[in-house]
Amino acid sequence: MDSFIAVKDDNTMKLNKISLAVLCAISLSQQAIAADTVPDENTKKENIETIEVKGSYIAGYNAHSASGASRLDLAITDIPQSVSVITDAQLQDFQLHDINAALDTATGVNVERIETDRTYYTARGFDITNFQIDGIGLPLTSGNNHADEDTAIYDRIEVIRGANGLMTGVGNPSATINFIRKRPTADNQLTVNGTYGSFNNTRLEADGTVRINDTFAARAVAVTQSKDSYLDRYQTDKNVFYVFLEANLSDDTSLSLSHSYMNNDATGNNWGALPLYYTDGSATNYDRSTNTSADWSNWQVVKNNTVLELSHHFNDDWRLRATYSHKTTDEDTELFYVFGTPDKDTELGLTGYGSEYDLDDKHDLIDMYVDGNFSLFGRDHQIVAGVNYSKMSYTDSSLYDYTTGNGFPKMPDLNTWDGNTPKPTFKDSLRGSDVSREQQAAYFTGRFNIVDDLHVIVGGRYNDWQAEGVSYEVDQEADYQKFIPYLGAVYRFMPELVAYASYTETFVQQDEVDIDNRFLDPITGESREIGLKSELFNGRLIASLAYFDVVQTNIAVLDPATEGLPIDLQKYYGSDGISSTGYEIDIAGEIYSGLNVSIGYTDFDIEGDDIVAAYTPSKLFKLAATYDFEAIEGFSVGMNMRWQDDISRNQGVVAVGFDNAGADIVTKQDAYTVIDLMAKYQITENLGLAVNANNVGDEKYINSLYWAQGYYGAPANYSATLTWKM
Repeated sequence: MDSFIAVKDDNTMKLNKISLAVLCAISLSQQAIAADTVPDENTKKENIETIEVKGSYIAGYNAHSASGASRLDLAITDIPQSVSVITDAQLQDFQLHDINAALDTATGVNVERIETDRTYYTARGFDITNFQIDGIGLPLTSGNNHADEDTAIYDRIEVIRGANGLMTGVGNPSATINFIRKRPTADNQLTVNGTYGSFNNTRLEADGTVRINDTFAARAVAVTQSKDSYLDRYQTDKNVFYVFLEANLSDDTSLSLSHSYMNNDATGNNWGALPLYYTDGSATNYDRSTNTSADWSNWQVVKNNTVLELSHHFNDDWRLRATYSHKTTDEDTELFYVFGTPDKDTELGLTGYGSEYDLDDKHDLIDMYVDGNFSLFGRDHQIVAGVNYSKMSYTDSSLYDYTTGNGFPKMPDLNTWDGNTPKPTFKDSLRGSDVSREQQAAYFTGRFNIVDDLHVIVGGRYNDWQAEGVSYEVDQEADYQKFIPYLGAVYRFMPELVAYASYTETFVQQDEVDIDNRFLDPITGESREIGLKSELFNGRLIASLAYFDVVQTNIAVLDPATEGLPIDLQKYYGSDGISSTGYEIDIAGEIYSGLNVSIGYTDFDIEGDDIVAAYTPSKLFKLAATYDFEAIEGFSVGMNMRWQDDISRNQGVVAVGFDNAGADIVTKQDAYTVIDLMAKYQITENLGLAVNANNVGDEKYINSLYWAQGYYGAPANYSATLTWKM
């Protein structure tokens, strides 16, 4: 793959035209290669292994299986947890090019956009921190995601709701997001997409597979995208490159090596967001384009991930899989924060706060397991047993300007501010972190066929977790051992209907510090879930209903006395206990000939933390639907919508000196709906055109009240995509 060339320009790696041209060149040898790699009919009959599959895979919004919940490749109806899959068809139909847009469509998932380039995710009232790639991964370093993560390298996204302590070891009882990467396809192919849309959104994407011979195959994806924004001064340039090399060393052994590279360069990004209330307690109402960034603000994030994977089949029943993953993140930023409370009449009273922040983050993970089938007492069973070692280390640093007068400027009226403020000289008060965390784990899962139609899944994971180092003058020393049990059962009442139940415990280390700058103890808890799942219309549609009951103790809660301070000065305390109970409905597949849908509804209540309960939408409805017109071949239309109920946040009380002194200040966001529409037409066998319209109702809403600040979602915007395949 040396032919893929990158050029370096102003310290930013960018894929040039040669990179994309090489992908196009893959197709030139397809016919010749195909002639060499297609075996004769007798050879195919001798080598093909016959596997009986119950159910079916629909190339739409239904997926037949998910492996992120237990390493057992089970049908979704056989997994004793609530599971949904965002398929490749759904990603393509609605141009869900980043994980925030994709997870907006996932049942029960709430995307908390607190800033332009930093995002939290929640489900069932708890933060989602476990993000896996092909079933392996570590919790996010800081509990949130930085920059724009592109979906072009992924085939689908599995969302396993509830606790997943069996596979991830540590994590909240919220959800695990498992990204399944693209691998070489059975045939040589090439797809090129070109998109242009509102805010000068220009994107070029190429995805190609080449099968060199029976042994070697490769797949590569390249993306380059630049766009302005509805926000003043905000612009992003993104480049993505991914290659997956596959070698079938023998009939029983395969080896793969893959690497992904993502460079997201943002300018005019905000750090923090808009103030949401005036000193008299009334709500602010800025224009959607208002941005707190300085004209020199920037945030560059470069992520690299290399994965080596070995798979060996001992026989038809037993397999070994070993994976090594090395992931790095390099962040360089110059940030500008705005804090304080403006006066309603003058719009003054805010202060700027400049900082230079750099981060180097490294994750190494080794995972090895065996899985197989065995017979006992005349029945067939499955088992997985494995070991896992991971190490995460990071260093970061923050610099400020306390000497030139530019580090903390008084702010003008944000309504008219153009971002023009002198750039600070970042040389003062160096602070930072040098932290490492290690985890050793052993896990097992057994799926036992107890009686006809009753399967019990029993498993557990032992975690030995250590941390050391210093973060912003606070010692990080920690040492925890924990066994996490898992128990689940699935009973099939009839061929189309199953009932399930599951139980697991949870364990999460915390990075938040208390008022004495000591890190809080880990979060512990229990998670229970029961539900029904059904396959309808000969397996073309899967529907599920789940009820969950979760309890956690010692969750970090922001100390109200520090709520208005910059992020690195905020303090927390451990709550006595937070519980979440509710239900979810998930429907995915083809409900009528040509009509594919993904429908999700979540309703739950949080007790134990009034702040979290108020800012978390407790009711979420998601709907994605496309219809292929039989009368017009190649033409389809669709709608993607999400609705959430009202949320609020108590911001304190009105200060002395106002007529309403002492009154509660409450920021409210009423219930709202965002609707996206699409239409596409296959012009020829190789050429297609798609048009997408987002937020067609031009709804104005605050993205999140997860923090005391916030900014508005994007107004109505449009794009057109031309797709060429061969």
